[in-house]
Amino acid sequence: MVSARREEILRAALEVFAERGYRGASIDAVAERAGLTRQGVLHYYPSRKRLLFALLHLRDDLSRQHMHSDWNDPDMPARLAEALAFDQGMPSLAQVHSVVMAEAATGQEPARGFARERHRELIETITEDLAGRFGERLPSGLTPSTAATALMALFEGIQQQWVVDCDDERYQDTVRDALAVLLLGTQPAPPSPMPAAKG
Repeated sequence: MVSARREEILRAALEVFAERGYRGASIDAVAERAGLTRQGVLHYYPSRKRLLFALLHLRDDLSRQHMHSDWNDPDMPARLAEALAFDQGMPSLAQVHSVVMAEAATGQEPARGFARERHRELIETITEDLAGRFGERLPSGLTPSTAATALMALFEGIQQQWVVDCDDERYQDTVRDALAVLLLGTQPAPPSPMPAAKG
């Protein structure tokens, strides 16, 4: 349970990191945004690195709460797509994640180490979940490991697109249809017919 003061600090840090990235953010800027002294922030988060990781773990925890899906659910693709839609409802957290991933791609620490560890842990967890549900092969013909890697690529890629174009409302349907093919080997539902033009 995050205390009220920690929550205030995380909220302020979320805004600062989203605006400035890890390298451009500072404890002083977070303290000013939270209405605290530098020492007030450091009392709860002894370093900028600890503060960043607290933010990213918060995002992952929230996502996992909504991403947890019953792999036996026949409409599993739709449930996972709904979880991704929830993630899109937290634009600041998505922006922080995007900033960290961009810094990780250029080899900057601590972003690179965090991103690598997170990626490996998620791939392992998803692989185990899929193997427990489907065995050595999914209905689509993919192995659990390959499907897990593809799932991560889909989720990360869709999120990046959404950060750039948050007004596009098609992402949930796109994810649902892609997952139906990727996991279950089924054809996506045909698009709804366009209404006839009047006049």
